[in-house]
Amino acid sequence: MATVTFDKATRTYPGSTIPAVDQLDLDIADGEFLVLVGPSGCGKSTSLRMLAGLEDVDQGSIYIGPRDVTTLPPKDRDIAMVFQNYALYPHMTVAENMGFALKIAGVNKTDIATRVAEAAKLLDLQDYLERKPKALSGGQRQRVAMGRAIVREPQVFLMDEPLSNLDAKLRVQTRTQIASLQRRLGVTTVYVTHDQVEAMTMGDRVAVLKDGVLQQCASPRELYDHPINVFVAGFIGSPAMNLLTIPLTAGGAKIGGSNGVERTIPLPSDVVTQAGAGGTSTVTVGFRPEDLRIVTEADGWSVEVDVVESLGADAYVYGHVDLVDGTSRDVIVRTDGRNPPMKGDVVYVDIVPNHQHVFHVETGARLS
Repeated sequence: MATVTFDKATRTYPGSTIPAVDQLDLDIADGEFLVLVGPSGCGKSTSLRMLAGLEDVDQGSIYIGPRDVTTLPPKDRDIAMVFQNYALYPHMTVAENMGFALKIAGVNKTDIATRVAEAAKLLDLQDYLERKPKALSGGQRQRVAMGRAIVREPQVFLMDEPLSNLDAKLRVQTRTQIASLQRRLGVTTVYVTHDQVEAMTMGDRVAVLKDGVLQQCASPRELYDHPINVFVAGFIGSPAMNLLTIPLTAGGAKIGGSNGVERTIPLPSDVVTQAGAGGTSTVTVGFRPEDLRIVTEADGWSVEVDVVESLGADAYVYGHVDLVDGTSRDVIVRTDGRNPPMKGDVVYVDIVPNHQHVFHVETGARLS
């Protein structure tokens, strides 16, 4: 087992002046499950491939344990990678696929058979060892790819969107199996995904990237409750956080109420001061769908219902709120699934006290 350290690691592809990964600083603890997440093109797969030795590091360094592996070839890094497309040999059986790397490394047949059998038992693959990949389902192929990594007993597992080819139900089941397996094995794991729900449910910590730059690295709970900027706030959470840019007042932020009456979202005085620094007259206020409560007309601001998604116990109301400048913005409200409002209804909502998030309108940074 080992720690992993990115020390200002940078990768710029030939022909581009903008780094795909820019000055990445990241410390991954021994045995930790760290997830790299972000939209397409944010640099997460490039970061993983830099760690694997499949991409050059133009500046900075990468360490596995105390070793500087920045210029080492992949075979000398003691890592095992699970790819998106599984990369299984179609002419080999499951057992041969799982033991192939050990065979190339010169491990004797008895040891290979023992380690393959142990991995197959962990992954519930005992009954499939003599099958070829074409006779397996997508979930079974994914487990074979995992088994091939496990038998090598590497210091670090690297996983590049290994669940993206599975259907929704199997993806949920398999991500639970992977997280459970990683905790049993205790192997340091770096996992790449674009699915923030996957990231939140699997990782000990989650690193959010945008345009090659690390935005925030924290526990899933910390990311959800205290996003460091507007991007993280809008990316983490499903459905996404509501974000409204509205005028500042001495006591908070103005939002439209019913019948043209303005309402104020109360904000602490120090936050109002920070938000208005430099003469800024607006502020971005964020609130999760579950942090809106339905209230009376006198106590809230109106949301006209456009669509209702019923999920059984809960329902998500997709509506819009009219702002004081005459424009409208989309808002999502989580309500009781047994008695949701109907399309076209007008409901009155307010933010649960102290559950709003406030961001500077120009920098996007969180205001404490």
